[in-house]
Amino acid sequence: MPTASNGSVSLYYDRAGEGAPVVFVSEAGLGGWLWGWQHAAVAGPYEAVVWDLRGTGRSDAPPGPYSLETLVADLEAVLADCEIRNAHLVGCGLGGAIALEAARTSSRVATLTLFGTAAQGSDFDLEALFAPPDDPDALRESLEAGLSDDFLAAQPDVCDGIVDWRADGDADRAGWEAQVAALADFDASDWLVEVTQPTRVFHGRADELVSPSAGEALARGLPRGEFRELEGAGHLCFIERSRTVNDLLLGFLEDQTDDE
Repeated sequence: MPTASNGSVSLYYDRAGEGAPVVFVSEAGLGGWLWGWQHAAVAGPYEAVVWDLRGTGRSDAPPGPYSLETLVADLEAVLADCEIRNAHLVGCGLGGAIALEAARTSSRVATLTLFGTAAQGSDFDLEALFAPPDDPDALRESLEAGLSDDFLAAQPDVCDGIVDWRADGDADRAGWEAQVAALADFDASDWLVEVTQPTRVFHGRADELVSPSAGEALARGLPRGEFRELEGAGHLCFIERSRTVNDLLLGFLEDQTDDE
């Protein structure tokens, strides 16, 4: 089982494929299963790296709260262990905030693709997405916070699979609270101009956890930001619109890697 270390904390990761590295950063409390749809599309032409935040899945869960700087240092540890010098980061929610901070402070970030992300911690309302991993009914019910009603009704088998993956890989309450604490003082509004990497900000129009208007404001504040809204999709829009998102992500990566 590949792991990176940040001090005494062990961080689990998985890597597959060859080519320019694409590193996925998950939403608070959610395991690496979150990126299964994108991982399958990316691994091959690119190297896909998925890791569990501290407090989640197979990574260590030291007592919280965790700071954003600590989570960025964890990301740096994973990149260093994989010998990645230049990564295309893909993040959702808290993972998007981690990616933004890494883009400002690290020399290892080539591009950003952000889902359901805002420039201020006060714009995140993630409580409804949490459920105890040992409570299947609660896990299923909490999917209503991240996915649209239309998707839940049309894809019951996919939702069953997600419940199973969450039971195996999501954070417990202590881990989730420790992670979410990193957003308490997060405010990138004054330093967005320092994030000069090409950035696409995606947002589901039906996102109930982070307002699409906050995502649009984030994109406007970035020197090379571009906003894409996905009609009818919820916070986890890359699951609901996986084919569309995968095509857009691969096209974006191809454009950027062609320039390298």
